[in-house]
Amino acid sequence: MELGIGIGWRPEIADAVEELPGVDWVEVVAENICPGHLPAALTRLRSRGVKVIPHGVSLGLGGADRPSEQRLADLAERATALGAPLVTEHIAFVRAGGVLTASPQLEAGHLLPVPRTWDALKVLCENVRIAQDALPVPLALENIAALISWPDEELTEGQFLAELVERTGVRLLIDVANLHTNHVNRGEDPSAALDELPVEAIAYVHVAGGIERDGVWHDTHAHPVTQPVLDVLTELRSRVSPPGVLLERDDDFPPAAELSAELTTIRATLAAAASPGPHGGRSTASGPRGEARAHEGPACGRVETGRGDSPAPRERVALDQAALLSALVAGTPAPEGFDSRRLRVQSRALAAKRADVVAKVAPELPEILGAGYRAAFLAYAKSRPMRAGYRRDALDFAEQLLVAGRPADDNARRLLTRWWEERVAPHPPRRSTRLVRAARAALVRR
Repeated sequence: MELGIGIGWRPEIADAVEELPGVDWVEVVAENICPGHLPAALTRLRSRGVKVIPHGVSLGLGGADRPSEQRLADLAERATALGAPLVTEHIAFVRAGGVLTASPQLEAGHLLPVPRTWDALKVLCENVRIAQDALPVPLALENIAALISWPDEELTEGQFLAELVERTGVRLLIDVANLHTNHVNRGEDPSAALDELPVEAIAYVHVAGGIERDGVWHDTHAHPVTQPVLDVLTELRSRVSPPGVLLERDDDFPPAAELSAELTTIRATLAAAASPGPHGGRSTASGPRGEARAHEGPACGRVETGRGDSPAPRERVALDQAALLSALVAGTPAPEGFDSRRLRVQSRALAAKRADVVAKVAPELPEILGAGYRAAFLAYAKSRPMRAGYRRDALDFAEQLLVAGRPADDNARRLLTRWWEERVAPHPPRRSTRLVRAARAALVRR
């Protein structure tokens, strides 16, 4: 299925996307779309024949738990509502703990890397098969960027992806920016990964920007695409002609002219790499993909229940992931073998992302708290891991402030109390009541 050149659709650039020349398709964050109330801009794009693909971020297929039936049903509903030819998700875990570890479930609020081990591969394969059975269209999975590395990994990224494809038939969404990120942060060669993975399984490609700080590459999706990322795209195109290539941008959106210029650069990069080069324009990988089989791992069928006192793969993966996530969001000691300095960088990044997202889903909070919002939230995040979604996180943050008698300003505290009460009440106030309260609050602020 040929997709062409696309761009990530976001409400902030909806008007620009409609006007951009040569956009063949768009990708939407699945969790941000309500099937019964599609944005008018998306409906207009679909009426013009522009394909729309839902991109999930919350399944956590790389986690120890089996995927949620409700989350799968929601993703399937969005694929149907959009008339999507496929859906995509990530090779990552986003939560840990719970029943398998007899501990509270923790939410990362971010995509975290799975260990490239035979245990993790076996669990991932079963989860992928469950998802494939529940979805009405094919599934493609994305390689993620990571700040941290798991100790004692048994496969390279290319080998891990090759085994996943062979055992499940799943398609791949290859993010070349993530390959570059892993090159900077984990010393992994993008060319070696491309040589090992099955490029013929690629459904489409992501291209995105980032920034390097203190030797760490941050995959921000809020900066222009850099030349090293385009170089990885060149490497990929010299091996295969991808069915689609998409520009991702999630924040600090530039003017439409800059987005158009980046799309033009992507087209030019693909065209230049299409001519015969060092790889001869080959369409299949020629690297050592078979090496993963040299130390043949366990077959990817039903996950075993365990033998004797030895935990089964799911339990082993669950314990490892819970220990890592607890260190990142709850301040517990770093698991053995991890780089403590890099874990601190990841921990700060997770807290900062929580603060940013909560400010977006509950914009009243930074408005009420003013310049003190961010410091107050980061202090809260140090002692309060996220146990549900961002909306619940916003309520918990406000509740903790109020219990502590904060903010100190009486008027701000009254506004925060009212905001919290309206959202935890069994029956939210009617629109007319909210308008009256908003008018009163505006008068108080004057």
